[in-house]
Amino acid sequence: MRWTLAPKPDQEKVAQLQKSLGVEEAIAFLLVQRGIETFQQAKKFFRPQLEDLHDPFLMKDMDVAVKRIQEAVREEEFIMVYGDYDVDGTTSVALMSSYLRTQTNLVTTYIPDRYKEGYGVSYAGIDYAHDNGITLIVALDCGIKAIEKVAYAREKGIDFIICDHHRPGNQIPQAIAVLDPKREDCNYPYKELCGCGVGFKLIQALEQDKGNTVQSLIPYLDLVATAIGADIVPITGENRILAYHGLHVINTLPRNGFKAIINQIKKTTLTITDVVFIIAPRINAAGRMKHGLHAVELLTEENEEQAQLFAQEIEQYNKERREEDRSITELALQQILDHKEEDKFTTVVYQEDWHKGVIGIVASRLTETYYRPTLVFTKSGEKLAASARSVKGFDVYNALEACQEYIEQFGGHKYAAGLTLHENQYEKFKQKFEEVVAATIEPRLLTPEIKIDAALSLTEITPKFYRILKQFAPFGPGNMAPTFLTTNLTDTGYAKAVGQENDHLKCCVQQLPNQGMLGAIGFNLGKKLKTVANKEPFDAVYSVDENEWKGNVSLQLKLKDIR
Repeated sequence: MRWTLAPKPDQEKVAQLQKSLGVEEAIAFLLVQRGIETFQQAKKFFRPQLEDLHDPFLMKDMDVAVKRIQEAVREEEFIMVYGDYDVDGTTSVALMSSYLRTQTNLVTTYIPDRYKEGYGVSYAGIDYAHDNGITLIVALDCGIKAIEKVAYAREKGIDFIICDHHRPGNQIPQAIAVLDPKREDCNYPYKELCGCGVGFKLIQALEQDKGNTVQSLIPYLDLVATAIGADIVPITGENRILAYHGLHVINTLPRNGFKAIINQIKKTTLTITDVVFIIAPRINAAGRMKHGLHAVELLTEENEEQAQLFAQEIEQYNKERREEDRSITELALQQILDHKEEDKFTTVVYQEDWHKGVIGIVASRLTETYYRPTLVFTKSGEKLAASARSVKGFDVYNALEACQEYIEQFGGHKYAAGLTLHENQYEKFKQKFEEVVAATIEPRLLTPEIKIDAALSLTEITPKFYRILKQFAPFGPGNMAPTFLTTNLTDTGYAKAVGQENDHLKCCVQQLPNQGMLGAIGFNLGKKLKTVANKEPFDAVYSVDENEWKGNVSLQLKLKDIR
């Protein structure tokens, strides 16, 4: 691990903010580091207000999209809500379809089959719309590159409204309206919305046009918060406001589908991390193992008992997904060793019978192991399909763009993408991808980095400090949970490796010379037991957490690395 201590913020600004807020220096230090320098900015940060959301009509084409939906409702046209099969797509479809059903009964939903149709807008989906007399498709979390498909729909008398957040290509589809803050000709102030966030802006605009405030849309925010967490978009600006209020909905008045999942996991208060690691994988499991429409059914079900049944079904898919993920990861790791590819700049693996629904998760697991840009391929119909994952600081989307002579289709983000190619291009692509990454990646990016916000002494970690620290949440890209460094620690003599495989480290630490004492847990740091043995001094990087044991709650250090 590379330990990188963030530069210290301007000490004068820290002192001014500390005085105006009446907080410890460490809290003011962290706030200024995050660009929060005044009392007013701190108020907006700690108490995000829905009133601070931008006017949705600032988004290019929003006025056209609103008029077209109003016309469809007025003229009693059939509307199809189309979205991708991942969490962002299925929550988007649940959000838009349930909102439109408050205006008209003539709404149907469509999620492409991951295996037969693949990602994004499909000809099969357009044909289904045409066969069923549908004249308007609202596509969410996809469509920004569907040039030919939108043209095909147009020939069949079907209009498209696209709500996407992916990077556009050189051409924008000829749809009625294309809502995407990443369009170069779009002046919308916040560029980092997820697909469900763009969908939310559209329903906000529809409500605003009727003279209603955003308050009327609070019940939809649990879906938006889930998409924000799952799609790993920055939790800054509008996303922070939406995630903050959406989490509140999840924890106080969740829709039946969420309630059914939460009942199964027996957890009371969920953080954005719980949403990412508990709710999102279950929603995703439907599209990975069966069909994304199962997730939409769960998220829009109004009968509580039926929602429980849907949740049980999805829990089963999630178990199957875990088993597939585990076995494919083992096979992929073996393949890397067999082919002696441990020392390359990239990981590219392929087996034709790997489950297409879990190759993205496997790519993430391999990235954790070898820490380099990774692609996992499987056979999909006549072609090969892959999921790409990257390491922090390296743009895998750009790397794929440099290999596009061998690729049939690709799309995605800086750190995660998907592609298809013909089998006879696989070896050439693999070689070219390795060459591109080797030539463009900075060697330091191949070692995982821990960014440290501040150095602390143990005595600074008080219940009051932690109470305020908790209010920095929701955490995520752009607002990560603060990470601290404390030097010259020693174990009090009770350190041990714990867990089934002894892979976690548990200890109680004090800072020399005997300043303060706190419990600590280091997941996957069991191998470092010898570092703390015999009361040898060590430095630790950690976040601050609460430990609940037999009804007692105490502060603890959640160790990330020690040396």
